[in-house]
Amino acid sequence: MSHIETLAKILLGPLLLMQGLYTRRITPKLPEAEGERQGVAGSGDALRLLIVGDSAAAGVGASTQDEALSGRLVSRLAADYQVSWKLLARSGLDSQALLALLEQHAPEPFDVVLLSIGVNDVTSTLALDQWLARQQRLMTLLCDKFAVKQIVLSPLPPMHLFPALPQPLRWYLGYRARRFNAHLADLAQRVDQCTMLTIRLAPEAGLMASDGFHPGPQIYGQWADDAAEVIDRRFRISRQ
Repeated sequence: MSHIETLAKILLGPLLLMQGLYTRRITPKLPEAEGERQGVAGSGDALRLLIVGDSAAAGVGASTQDEALSGRLVSRLAADYQVSWKLLARSGLDSQALLALLEQHAPEPFDVVLLSIGVNDVTSTLALDQWLARQQRLMTLLCDKFAVKQIVLSPLPPMHLFPALPQPLRWYLGYRARRFNAHLADLAQRVDQCTMLTIRLAPEAGLMASDGFHPGPQIYGQWADDAAEVIDRRFRISRQ
């Protein structure tokens, strides 16, 4: 734990805890996006895509999967590939729960996985080194059990800008999210199969979901554009 984080917990601990409980109580619980969670789309070279993660991967903030991350990403990739895709995501998942979900799932081969996980780790008391160890376990599991050749990591969102969070909780979670991101980027650089997206999904007014915490359809579109570009570039190189 960093000195800043330790000091914040000592000085602000009770306040941060109260604000966290209050925010959880008053924030509207939005449903996951409705629609199919697997399918085949497009024509061209075969591309097997797995999308895994938490509420953002599950499309909370969009009414249908077509407007959410999975639908937007499949739509982009289907312009050039025959995409066989599957979505494994659930609201509330942290890294440990996602590991458990993937461990229970039958082995199935995919070329690419898009990973969206970490917000529920940041909002917990999980230490950075424990989180990184879980990210490494996720990567190993995806490569070994699902034969994944390319892992695309989504950065944690800029939580210091989330309108749903009061200060100083917003500052504290934003600080943790930035630290987690910096170390995740270092990890991604050391793992050949990994690419970390660089898009800054800034929560601009009107683009967030009504809970002030999740992306809206336009942000999901930007996220999908960035991911599709990375997937396409890496996939073409791997086929040469």
